[in-house]
Amino acid sequence: MNTAPYILIMAGGIGSRFWPASREHLPKQFLDITGSGKTLIRQTVDRFLQWVPEDHIFVITHQDYGPLVAKAIPELQPHQIICEPSRNNTAASIALASMKLSKLDPEAVCIVAPADHVIVKEDEFERVLRLAVQQASKTASIITLGIEPTRPDTGYGYIEFDPSDASEIRAVTSFREKPDRATAEHYLNLGTFAWNAGIFIWRLSVIMDSFKKHASQIYDTLAPGMSFYNTPAETEFISSAYPKTEKISVDYAILERADNVYTIPCDIGWSDLGTWASLYDHSGKDQSHNAVLSAPAYLDHATHNLVLAEKEKLIVIRGLTDFIVIDTEDCLMIYPKSEEQSIKSLKDTLREKGLDQYL
Repeated sequence: MNTAPYILIMAGGIGSRFWPASREHLPKQFLDITGSGKTLIRQTVDRFLQWVPEDHIFVITHQDYGPLVAKAIPELQPHQIICEPSRNNTAASIALASMKLSKLDPEAVCIVAPADHVIVKEDEFERVLRLAVQQASKTASIITLGIEPTRPDTGYGYIEFDPSDASEIRAVTSFREKPDRATAEHYLNLGTFAWNAGIFIWRLSVIMDSFKKHASQIYDTLAPGMSFYNTPAETEFISSAYPKTEKISVDYAILERADNVYTIPCDIGWSDLGTWASLYDHSGKDQSHNAVLSAPAYLDHATHNLVLAEKEKLIVIRGLTDFIVIDTEDCLMIYPKSEEQSIKSLKDTLREKGLDQYL
């Protein structure tokens, strides 16, 4: 087994809730959403490059985004960018990538991480991952990072862990769907729940066995390609077989069915940047609680707004409270924060009105 883990970065999402900054042809992982000067996927790769060699980093994405990955992370070789021909959810993409990586080293440990999350406490992130890698290398464990909740958030799934387990790596007793407010407050008070960050650590042989046992349709569809993977012949096989795989998340397909799942509750300064509200929460604020990113702005009698402009343009706002203001090259959106959950469905309305060019 190689001493360094493989890193599999999931970069196939379309970022619908971050419209109009995130578009179908250029989703949020390829944007500098946070105003840091780096795209989200560049930040993610750099975070791992601090302690993992470059040739151990792989990205799986939709085939339309392969060139975007190559442009964003030019040091990656072509074989390090795994392209899926259809969007079949995370179980299929992880299964395909795991089969390809297992041909390189079936006993290697693999860390799976989204391309578009923010992690502020990078030293703690590395420490926790090294602990997980050590555990996964010597046991048949599936490990997920659990984010210690700081508020009764209803936007995340929760991981329940064994309260009698005093070790840092806790046995998972259940996964819970996104709760209502009262339930989330109950979870927070109990102290035995963590947010599910979607960051996984396992040995490749362990996850392959798990697919065989718990997600046999996906395994049986992709396993016949083992003789083709990492060869020129793989493209034809993947194009034919992959779209036939079941569309299901790895959480439902594997984690909720397996009995060898563990979590490490941790505080790594994490945000999934799943919504404009989460970006607002993550960002610095002025004295009036406005978060202004990537643009000069003058706000007067305006409070609790998120303002993002992609071009160097002066933004002047007066008398606005709790709004999202997004200014792109071809679209200006001014939207109440309280209604941001409808942005995803708004795209469907715009499509019905023949405005596809803005999506």
